[in-house]
Amino acid sequence: MRSPRRLLLLAASSLAICAALPVAVQAQQATPGAAAGVQPSDPWPQAASDVPAADDVRFGQLPNGLRYAIMKNASPPGQASVRVLIDAGSLMEREDQLGLAHFMEHMAFNGSTEVPEGDLTKRLERLGLAFGADTNASTGFDATIYQLDLPRTDDATVDESLFILRQMLGEALLETSAIDRERGIVLSEERTRATPGLRALVAQLEFLMPGQLVPQRLPIGSTSVLSNAPRERFVEFYEAYYRPERATVVIVGDFDVDSMESKVVSTFGDWTNSHAGGAEPDLGAVRTRGREAGLYVEAGLTPSIQIAWVGAPDQRPDTQAKRQENVRRALGLAVLNRRLGVIGRGARPPFIGANAGRSNLFDSVLLANVSANYDGDAWQPALAAIEQETRRIAQFGVTQAELDREITEMRTGLTNAVEGASTRRTPALANAIVGTTSEELVFSSPATDLATFEAAVAGLTVEDVNAMLKSTFTGGGPLVFMSGPTAVEGGEGALLAALAASEAVAVTAPEAAEAVAWDYAEFGPAGTVVERTVVEDVGATFVTFANGVRLTVKPTDYRDEQILVSVRVGQGLLGLPTDRPLPVLALGSVFAEGGLGRLTAQQLEEVLTGKTYRAGLSAGEDAFVLSGGTKPADLDVQMQVLAAYVTDAAWRPEPFERTRAQFRAALPTLEATTQGVFAREATSRLRPGDARYAFPSLENVAAWSIDDLKAAVAPALASGPIEIVIVGDVDVDAAIASVASTFGALPPRSAASQPSAEQLSARFPAGTAQPLDFKHGGRPDQALGFVAWPAVDNFTDVREARVVRLLADVLRLRLIEELREGQAVTYSPNVGAQASGNFAGYGYVSAAIEAPPEKLEGFFADVDRIAASLGTDPITEDELERARRPRVEALRRSRATNEFWISELSEAQTDPARLPALRSAESDLEAITAAEVQAAAAKYLIPATAYRITVTPRAAAAAAE
Repeated sequence: MRSPRRLLLLAASSLAICAALPVAVQAQQATPGAAAGVQPSDPWPQAASDVPAADDVRFGQLPNGLRYAIMKNASPPGQASVRVLIDAGSLMEREDQLGLAHFMEHMAFNGSTEVPEGDLTKRLERLGLAFGADTNASTGFDATIYQLDLPRTDDATVDESLFILRQMLGEALLETSAIDRERGIVLSEERTRATPGLRALVAQLEFLMPGQLVPQRLPIGSTSVLSNAPRERFVEFYEAYYRPERATVVIVGDFDVDSMESKVVSTFGDWTNSHAGGAEPDLGAVRTRGREAGLYVEAGLTPSIQIAWVGAPDQRPDTQAKRQENVRRALGLAVLNRRLGVIGRGARPPFIGANAGRSNLFDSVLLANVSANYDGDAWQPALAAIEQETRRIAQFGVTQAELDREITEMRTGLTNAVEGASTRRTPALANAIVGTTSEELVFSSPATDLATFEAAVAGLTVEDVNAMLKSTFTGGGPLVFMSGPTAVEGGEGALLAALAASEAVAVTAPEAAEAVAWDYAEFGPAGTVVERTVVEDVGATFVTFANGVRLTVKPTDYRDEQILVSVRVGQGLLGLPTDRPLPVLALGSVFAEGGLGRLTAQQLEEVLTGKTYRAGLSAGEDAFVLSGGTKPADLDVQMQVLAAYVTDAAWRPEPFERTRAQFRAALPTLEATTQGVFAREATSRLRPGDARYAFPSLENVAAWSIDDLKAAVAPALASGPIEIVIVGDVDVDAAIASVASTFGALPPRSAASQPSAEQLSARFPAGTAQPLDFKHGGRPDQALGFVAWPAVDNFTDVREARVVRLLADVLRLRLIEELREGQAVTYSPNVGAQASGNFAGYGYVSAAIEAPPEKLEGFFADVDRIAASLGTDPITEDELERARRPRVEALRRSRATNEFWISELSEAQTDPARLPALRSAESDLEAITAAEVQAAAAKYLIPATAYRITVTPRAAAAAAE
C-alpha cells in the first residue's frame, strides 16, 4: 500500500551481474519491477515515474517477489547497514489482533526453526552488535522494519546476519510458551508509552479522521489482545503478511555489490509462503467537514492549538511534475513559517512557537494545518495569531524578497547535499532508501533533487507561489483542535467563537524588512602564531596564538564538505556557585537567539542567507562551549559568527522570556510520567549539596532573570581562556588563517583561574536501605525502580574506569537475561556507568527498569543477587566477549566520525592525560580480563552503598488509603 510515514506532531546499478545469478534477477536489472514470478505488493516506485532512481543503487526483485536494493558506500569504511521492510503494520490488524503487528516484531527475535529462543541476540552480540543500538526493529501503521548495523563486512558477519534475518522473517516458530513469556515485555512497552501526549494524539487523530481506520490502529494495540490473544492470531498475521512479496531488503555498506547481491539471492531466494496473502485494509473515506472544534484536556500536557483543513489523500505517483509542485508549495510554506518565527521572536509574543505544514497521512487524508504552543491559558492570542497570519499570506501572498531568500536557502541545502554525496553515512542512506520505499517515493540522487529544484524555480513568479498557497489551506474545515492541562470555559463552542472573532479582524499586507549588512568581518590585526606542533599519530596540528588562544585542527575525509567547530571558553559549570540554581539550563535556547549588538538573530539570518554556519552555546561541566558547523567555502564566515558572539553578544530579553514560558509549560508535564518525576527528583539527589545540578522548579524559573544568566556567562566570554577545535574537510593552513583573523585578533586572554575546593568537590549520596519513593500522576500500573553504586571518576585511573564500564555492560546482559528473557518484567533494563572527567572520585554504576509497582521489590532483590554474584562467581569468557565486542566495535565506528574527534581532541593541548587515554582506549578494552571485571564488581557493587529510588503512582497510594 502507499505509505507516507509522517505521524502528526509526533512518532533506493547498472553493474553487470555474474552469469551464475538467476535469469529473472538479470532481467530485473534491466526493467525494475518486471521480474517473472510473484509480484511485490508494491513495484519499485520508479517503474511508474519519470524521476530517475539513483544510479549507484542496484534495485532488484527475486522470482518470489522479494525486492532488494544494494548500494556500495564506504563511509564509514568496512561497515554495512541492513534493513528489511515488511509492507505491513498495525493497519492490517483485525479487531482480535490489535497490537499483534508490533508483537510479531518481538516474536521474530524469539525462536525459529534453526535459531533457538534466546540465542539470536547472543549470536549477534558475538559479532559485535549491541542490542538496541545495532539490533533493532520498529512497527508503524503500515510497515515493520528490521535493522542490523554490521561492524564488519567479512563473509562470516554478513552470512550470519542475513541467515538470522531470513529465519526471523520466514521461519519463526511462534511457540505458545514463547508468546506467553513475551507478553509482559510488550505490556511494559505499552505502559511506558501510555503518556498524556499519546492520549492527546489519539484524540487529535479521532477528531481529524473520524470514522477512518488510523485512529483505531495505533501500533501498541489493545492490552486485552496483548494479554490474551492465542497463538492462532499470531500465526494468521504472520502467514498473511510476512511474505517475500511484501519484503524489501536494503543493504548499504563497504562491500562488493555483485557479491552482496549473490548473498541476497542465495539467502532469500528459497523463501516461500503457501498461505493466502493478507488483504489491504479499508482505510475509510474522508468525511465532509465544516467548521468544527475539538478539545482534549489532561494534566501533563503541553498546551497547544491548531487550525486544520482536510481533504482526500493525494494518491498521484511520484513524478517530476509533482515534485516541482511540492517545491513551489514548500517555498510558500517556508515564508509563512519564517513569518511565524518573527512573531515568536518579538516582545510579548502570542505563542511560544508555531509551525505550518501540509502532509499526506497514511494514504488516508491530506492535511494542511498551522499550530502553536502557548503559555498558560493564552490560547486565544495564539489562535488569533496563527489564523490571521495564515489568512494574511493567503490574501496578500509572499514578496519577491521573501521568495528569493527561501529559494537561496533551499538551493544551498540541496547544493551542500550534492557536494557531500560521496561521504553520506551508511546507516542514514539505508534508512533513507527504506523510508522512500515505504512512502512509494523514488530514491533519487542529490544531483537529481537539485535538478528538480532548479526546474521548479526556473521562471517561478510570486504569483505562481501565491496561487499554490491559496490552494493549500482549503478543504474540509477549518477544524480547530486544542489540547492542554486545563479546561476551557465554554468548551468547543468557545474555540469556534474565538476563531470567528479572529476572522473578523482585517489583516494588512506585511511590511518589508529593513535591509542589513554583515558588520562582523574585522576583529583587528590577524593574530600571530607563536607555536605550531603536529601530532602525527593523531593527525592533528596544535597551534598557539600570541594572545593565548589555542587551536587544534584535524583534517579528515569522513564527510565531504563538513567542518565541525568547537570553541571552549571559561570554566563552565565549574566556575558557578554551588548554593543556588542559575538559569544556565536555558543557555542553549537563549544565547544565539539574543543575536549580536548590531544585528538581531533574525537580521543575522537574513544577511547570511545562503551561507552554511551554526552557532549555539551550551554550559559544559568545565567550559562554555560554542558549537559550529560549516563547509570549506564558508569557514571564514563561521569563525566570524562565533567570534562575534564571543565579543558582542546582545543578551536581548525576548528569547529569555520565551524560554521561561517554555519551562513554565514543560515543568508541570513532568508530574504525569515516571521518567519525568525521576529526572526532576534524581538529578540533584545524585549530586547532593550542589545546586549546579539541581532541576529547576517553577519558583526558580519565576525568579530567573536575563541579568543572572548574563552575569554567569558573560565574564568568561569576555576574558576567559579560549580553546578551538576544528575537525573535518578542512585545510590546516586555511583553518589557522581563519582563526588568526578572528579569535587570534582578540586582546590577550587571561589564564584559567582555579575553581574553589567547594566548586571542585562532589560526593555520591549515602546508600539507602529502603528506596526513596516519589509519586507520579500517571496510570496506576506505571512505576520505575533505580539503583546506583558509587564507583570511579574518568581520569584518576582511566583503565579502571574502562573496567567499570565493561562491568556495567556485563550487568546489563545479566539483567536482560533475568528480567526480560526470564521474567518478562520489563522491555529492557537501563544499565550504565557514569564517570566524571572533572570531579575526583565521582562516578557510579546504575540500573533502572520500568515495571508495575508490585514488581519493584523483586527488581531490587534480583539486582542485589545478580550484583553479588558478579563479585563472587566467575564471569564466563563468552559473557565477557558479548559485552566487550559491541563496545569495541562502537568505538571503532565512532572513530570514523568528525563528532568523535571534535569531542576527544578538546583539552588535548592542556590536559597531558588526554592523548594517552585516547591512544589506549581500544587496547585497554581488548585486554580487560574476566577476573578484572569480577574484582571490580566485588569492589563497587556493594549493597550497603547502593542508592535506591522508586517512582510509584499517586493514584495507587490514594486508593490504598
